[in-house]
Amino acid sequence: MRIPLFHVDAFTKQPFRGNPAAVCLLDLWLDDSLLRRVAAENNLSATAFMVTGKNGYELRWFSPRCEVKLCGHATLAAAHALINVRNNPPDCAAFRTRFHGILTVTKSGEFLVMDFPAILPMPFENVPANLISALRVDSQSAQILEANNTYIVVFDSQDVIENLRPNFAMLEDLHPFVVAVTAPGTDADFVSRYFAPSYGIPEDPVTGSAHCLLTPYWAGRFGKTKLHARQLSERGGVLWCELKGDRVLLTGKAVVTMEGFLSI
Repeated sequence: MRIPLFHVDAFTKQPFRGNPAAVCLLDLWLDDSLLRRVAAENNLSATAFMVTGKNGYELRWFSPRCEVKLCGHATLAAAHALINVRNNPPDCAAFRTRFHGILTVTKSGEFLVMDFPAILPMPFENVPANLISALRVDSQSAQILEANNTYIVVFDSQDVIENLRPNFAMLEDLHPFVVAVTAPGTDADFVSRYFAPSYGIPEDPVTGSAHCLLTPYWAGRFGKTKLHARQLSERGGVLWCELKGDRVLLTGKAVVTMEGFLSI
């Protein structure tokens, strides 16, 4: 079996920046164990699998270890492969997902705009003691929020985010929770980093799904609905976020770095 395969760097206009994802176009769904093995073979933070449906595409995402309920950068990568490479569909891709219904991605000039659910984080009081220890920071300077099995640690300074050197083994013990850290930015409205070692992703380069949580928080704090965001991983990435009712519009670019076939 030969599966069309793309490697796409998402939330960037330059190769070898942003977040790389694999995109596999399937004729029909394979067994879940095989999907996991394909994702492990790709050895990227996420692989998007698509099957043509009645009104668009069915879409699922896998990390090297397991299925992922929501993945922004791999959705952007899948849409880029369809819209900008295959020109099918030419302007808007609709994806039917297992956990979040229909997600759409629309072409807007050089950009792609993803329509995702907004998830409002709430203050969290029963913070595990090893969370702050794992981040190796002063807990008194942080606000802790939680949503969607994600601890969000809010700091006052971008410098803290840039200089963070977490203990990944301790973060892995927080499973099923992952950790996002965020602060106001110096050249963006806000910045962030994202750690999910228990899912095989020690640090994710750019995390679209995390901005479904971060956008409502920062929109409320800044009193505006349109925000510019940067993720401060080693590869780095840029997003434009808009809170629109109970939805978040995430806008970015992507670039293909490899196109071929996977033989299984």
